Amino acid sequence: MILLGVILLVVGLVTGISILWTIGIILAVIGAVLWLLGATGHAVAGHRHYW
Repeated sequence: MILLGVILLVVGLVTGISILWTIGIILAVIGAVLWLLGATGHAVAGHRHYW
């Protein structure tokens, strides 16, 4: 999810499409939060690890 967010950020920046930029930021932040929760041992959506 983080990778997809970064790709959308880059595509949105290059093409000038602001909705891609916004969606990219949201996906990157959500991915980072889920990654941090999974790395600290908290169960995310019933799973111990979030891949």
